Amino acid sequence: MTLLTLAWEFFKTGLLATGGGLATLPFLQQMSVSHPEWFSLEMLADMVAVSESTPGPLGVNMATYVGYTVGGVAGALVATFALVLPSILVILIIAAFLKHYMNSPLVQRVFAALRPAVTGLIAAAGYAVIKLAVWQNGALEWRSLALFVLVLAATQWKKLSRLHPIVYIGIGAVAGMALGM
Repeated sequence: MTLLTLAWEFFKTGLLATGGGLATLPFLQQMSVSHPEWFSLEMLADMVAVSESTPGPLGVNMATYVGYTVGGVAGALVATFALVLPSILVILIIAAFLKHYMNSPLVQRVFAALRPAVTGLIAAAGYAVIKLAVWQNGALEWRSLALFVLVLAATQWKKLSRLHPIVYIGIGAVAGMALGM
C-alpha cells in the first residue's frame, strides 16, 4: 500500500508541478505534512541540498531520494517513474495539438499567466527552504544566514557569477565542516 501511496503522491506532483524541479518544492513541503513518517520539513532542506549537488533534474533526484527512504530500490523506482509519467503523457498530448494552436491568442495568454503563477510557487518554496536553512530551534542561525548572504552576493557579482554552482556547494560544505554548522 505504501508504494501505491508513494506513486499517487508523486504522480500528482509530476502532473501539477509546472515549471521544473523547483516547482516540486511546494508539493514536497505538503507531502512532508501529509506523510511525516516519510520525511520532515528539516529533511526537505537536506534533500534539496543533496539533490542540487548531484547530477540530474532536481525533482527527479528528490523523488528518487524520498522513494528510496520510504521503500528502498522499489520505492525509488516507483516515485521516480510516477513523477515523470505525467510529463511524458502531457507532452505527447500537447505535441499533438500545439502545432495547430500555438499562435492562438488564448494559448499565448495562458502561457503568459502561467509564468508569474509558477514563479510565485517557486518563490514560496524558496522562502520556506531559506527559513529552514537560517532558523533553527526558533532562533536565527547567524552562520547560516551569513553563508546564504555571501553566496547570494557572490552569484550577483559579475566575475563570480560565472563560477560553476559546484564551487558554491563546495564552499558550503567546507564552511559547514569548519564552522560546525
